[in-house]
Amino acid sequence: MPKPLFSPGRLLLANTLFTFSFATTVNPTSSFAQTTAPTFSATATRPENNAVLAPWAGSYGGVPAFDKIEVAQFKPALEAAMAENLKEIQAIASNSQASTFENTIAALERAGKTLDQVRTVYGVWTGTMSSPEVQLVEREMAPKMAAFSDQITQNEPLFRRIEAVYNSPDKKKLTPEQQRLAFVYYNNFVRAGAKLDAKAKMRLSAINQELAGLFTRFSQNVLADETDSVLVLKAPADLGGLPTSLREDAANAATARKLSAAGVITNTRSSIDPFLTYSDQRKLREKAWRMFVNRGDNGGAHDNNALITQILQLRAERAKLLGYATHAHLRLDNTMAKTPEKAMALMEEVWTPAVARVKEEVADMQALAKKEGATFKIEPWDYRYYAEKVRKERYDLDQNEVKQYLQLDKMREGMFWVAGELFNFTFSPVTNVPVYHPDVKVWEVKDKTSGKPVGLWYFDPYARTGKRSGAWMNAYRKQERIDGKPVTTIVSNNSNFVKGKDSVPTLISWTDATTLFHEFGHALHGLSSNVTYPTLSGTSVVRDYVEFPSQVLENWLSTPQVLQRFAVHYQTGKPIPQALVDRIEKAATFNQGFETTEFLASALIDMKLHLAGDQKIDPDKFERETLAQLGMPSEIVMRHRTPQFSHVFSSDGYSAGYYSYLWSVVIAADAYGAFTEAGGPYDKAVGKRLTQQIFSVGNTVDPAEAYRSFRGRDPKTEALMRERGFPVKDAKASKTTDKKAPGKKKG
Repeated sequence: MPKPLFSPGRLLLANTLFTFSFATTVNPTSSFAQTTAPTFSATATRPENNAVLAPWAGSYGGVPAFDKIEVAQFKPALEAAMAENLKEIQAIASNSQASTFENTIAALERAGKTLDQVRTVYGVWTGTMSSPEVQLVEREMAPKMAAFSDQITQNEPLFRRIEAVYNSPDKKKLTPEQQRLAFVYYNNFVRAGAKLDAKAKMRLSAINQELAGLFTRFSQNVLADETDSVLVLKAPADLGGLPTSLREDAANAATARKLSAAGVITNTRSSIDPFLTYSDQRKLREKAWRMFVNRGDNGGAHDNNALITQILQLRAERAKLLGYATHAHLRLDNTMAKTPEKAMALMEEVWTPAVARVKEEVADMQALAKKEGATFKIEPWDYRYYAEKVRKERYDLDQNEVKQYLQLDKMREGMFWVAGELFNFTFSPVTNVPVYHPDVKVWEVKDKTSGKPVGLWYFDPYARTGKRSGAWMNAYRKQERIDGKPVTTIVSNNSNFVKGKDSVPTLISWTDATTLFHEFGHALHGLSSNVTYPTLSGTSVVRDYVEFPSQVLENWLSTPQVLQRFAVHYQTGKPIPQALVDRIEKAATFNQGFETTEFLASALIDMKLHLAGDQKIDPDKFERETLAQLGMPSEIVMRHRTPQFSHVFSSDGYSAGYYSYLWSVVIAADAYGAFTEAGGPYDKAVGKRLTQQIFSVGNTVDPAEAYRSFRGRDPKTEALMRERGFPVKDAKASKTTDKKAPGKKKG
């Protein structure tokens, strides 16, 4: 899942309405009932010797000076860059000449370069180096940044100029990309409240600033629970059932925290999930599970429930101000799905067979547990443990056996090889680029045939204190050629693998390897970009489309070409045996009830929370009662429980939009069918179409039209249902898109 850096200098044109950055938003000083909003002052002067403000210099078109950054530089740099950008905006808005694409839209594209770079560096620190000092800056700056954004989108003279270009009869003389850009600017300004009256604009800005604070408090609360809570394994017996690699990881975590213990399980998914899968200590499994699922829900200073209530009410009020029934309707109006009802229909279509499959999976686990002498009912902390036992019994497949062949470095090499075959890229390590942490490595990307530079790829693979959990992609710089000067992109992938000793290869699970390919798909989406204007570049597409390129790339992990060359045993160097690969393929649909249901539970709660309008919601109660109404199996918990649902409550990014992962999976499954129907996963003709019509076009083309160009038709759900082993319904009723409603939006 990417978390694109929002750039105020790009005027909210990332199509992610009201998103400021993944977690760069904070506790406001304004009250919940505020009806007036402060404005950001444009009087800040540019400080000298500030590395955050320094233009990116050096090779590769310039790179961030990560090695010179100091936390104390962020606030003055942000204030100076915003002030500079406001002056640029004012010059465009006050231009006495008639509005044209060049002096308005293109001028806006050229503005904010300094702020883009400042926000990029700031976003890296808040996402991966979030010390208490960084968090203090966040809490102070978020309301100012929200006010700054609103000053641009609510600038009436500026909007009138944008509107004039959009409505001009001369627009048809523009190139298709320029016409698309004019539409995107106009649409985003309208959705940001440009047409509201002065009083409504004032209230909208107050809401945005209030939300900015609540988002950051939410995010910092989750990070605090992840950082402060660990499961200490006191005695060797507490490591029972854990394979050697996990024992070593736990011991290393204890050493890193300077604890005298047999091991430590940290409160992140990359540590918790393997423990729940292999630990034979049921009471400890329950402790680990409760520690993880109760993040943000423990009462006290880091509890998120009251924040969620306020966020939901503010979003509902904002939606009404903007003329929408609910926040869900506001968010989906600018997507492929277009309406909450259409997204709900897809989720409900998959929910029923997924839950039915869960019942079968639980029955199998319960039977195995009983055979082993257990007298208890399967609980959520038992699911992964007994699922793994059933997998091993039924398919003779031990995930830990598979893990011995999945070395992180080798999987990375496999991704590079796939990128060479599908996208004609080469990756070469570079050491002359500053990094913000010793774990971060950098590669130069070039076209394999011409040797032409494509960009840089930064990789930050390991978990550490102050780094938010999960995996994501960022674009530090977008590809563009607005003035005929090609600007190459800089992208990064970020993960949270548990780092072992330097001399020992990091082994990852099959699920982790899949996630690695997924996030690399986002990076390739950015690296493949071939557009003129930065606002339309790379991953700047609609939310329920942006996950499609990443989802589709997951398919190449299991291809024989990757497994035979790169899935090699970490000790012997021998490739993974074909017999083991066959067992992996045979078990491909195993546990899909669990995987699908835990995701859909989160997606459905997200949508229903935002369809509830201005109801004052008790999050825990709403979650509990709604899941009961849905028939949620008691043996499963949501993948992201509401109090820790950062996708939805640390920004507006995926709010009423978590469904988009399923939407994108449908498209990805259907798209991969184009390869299987042709010459296979490395079919050159299909690969060329995928690059030219999907990965390279960014947001220059409506996504529904782009997909039809690639596939020749709209996507269908049948491929997903088959992929997960679910019953396939009548094909005529199984489509995700409508030719009459192409839609648009961001991810």
